[in-house]
Amino acid sequence: MPKKKTKRVNTNSGVSAYLRKPVVQLGLVALVVLVVYLIASATGGAATGVAREINVDEAYQEYQNGTFVVDVRTQEEWDEYHVPNVPLIPLDQLPDRLNEIPKDKEILVICRSGNRSQEGRDILLSAGYQATSVTGGIKEWYAKGYPIEGAPAQ
Repeated sequence: MPKKKTKRVNTNSGVSAYLRKPVVQLGLVALVVLVVYLIASATGGAATGVAREINVDEAYQEYQNGTFVVDVRTQEEWDEYHVPNVPLIPLDQLPDRLNEIPKDKEILVICRSGNRSQEGRDILLSAGYQATSVTGGIKEWYAKGYPIEGAPAQ
């Protein structure tokens, strides 16, 4: 019986062969790393899962060292009690009052418990500021015995 001739398919041609080259593979990995880095940089680290937050103990140290702190609670909350010498810019007014915040300094954002400060931080980060939110907020600040003006409702 005569042997059948089988046609060989050349698997070493085209895109497949090109993608098997180590230099090309390394280049693709580098491209992916670059894209991830650029996304993370543009979002202030949020895309990497690295939260820009500090606890009230760290925030108090920063406050003592002169770091600019902004309170994003409501006027009523601020009137009740607040951190001395910390300006109030309610969260809903923050985008329109960015000119009141120094652009060349690290900014700490504080609220009642830490939720609104995260939103405030993200607004500032999107506007090009260096911002960090304070976890635990002024409630924890007060509980730790750090200075306040006024007193919380009992």
